Amino acid sequence: MRIGELSRRTGVSPELLRAWEQRYGLLRPTRSAGGFRLYSVEDEERVRRTNALLAEGLSTAEAARLASGAAPMPVAPDQPLVEEFADQLRHALEGFDAAAGHAALDRLLGAVSVEFALTEVLIPYLRDLGERWADGSVSVAQEHFASHLIRGRLLGLLRDWGSGGSSSVVLACMPGEAHDLGLVLLGVLVSRRGWRVTFLGADTPFDTLENCIRTVQPTVTVLATYNARLFRKHVDAIRGLSTVTRLAVVAPVDEDAITDTGAEALAEGIAQAAESLATP
Repeated sequence: MRIGELSRRTGVSPELLRAWEQRYGLLRPTRSAGGFRLYSVEDEERVRRTNALLAEGLSTAEAARLASGAAPMPVAPDQPLVEEFADQLRHALEGFDAAAGHAALDRLLGAVSVEFALTEVLIPYLRDLGERWADGSVSVAQEHFASHLIRGRLLGLLRDWGSGGSSSVVLACMPGEAHDLGLVLLGVLVSRRGWRVTFLGADTPFDTLENCIRTVQPTVTVLATYNARLFRKHVDAIRGLSTVTRLAVVAPVDEDAITDTGAEALAEGIAQAAESLATP
């Protein structure tokens, strides 16, 4: 069958099918006499199996591996090695050594999955960095340097984060909120679960956000701030936005204050938030 027919049968767009073929070797087409790619029933079954595994919460890479009949990747990598890479990353970033920081990230991402690197190394490191900045043991400059380098690398991983499956999310910070690294981390994790991500980032005006939502019609919209004052300032706008989209809010306020706007409070912790977004 041609790729259009495979797309019709599986509900996966031709663009995404081509991406799965190129990145993961999921499809194994032959060539017609005219040079067209022809896909088999076995290709169709692998696509259906990949979709089923994505629905169970696996990353696209792991779902494709399993659907192709490959052995699953090790769940527990060599912990001393991971800790060594994490220490190298910390020393490089807090020493303002960009080259060594990128090299440490390269080694880490070469040794473990992106999901493991985020949940077990980068998110804990950034949390610890913030705490040490708060108690004065690292400087503002060190915190900014480390955060910006990690943010840039993660955005580089996400050039294809708009090409996932049928579920989609819009990620935005409230007007006045300049810190969007948490949303970048969340975007990486949900995109690895097969979601399409529309990332608007810091300081997003509500009218711009609403126009985007009406155009994209996402499964869910995530709105974030780390400033309780900003949340209280925008309560009416949040309440209005919750009438046009499933809205999840990240803010340092009581859960009741969020649910009173018609939105839902996103689970604490970035990894837990990524998991909870998949639950209606």
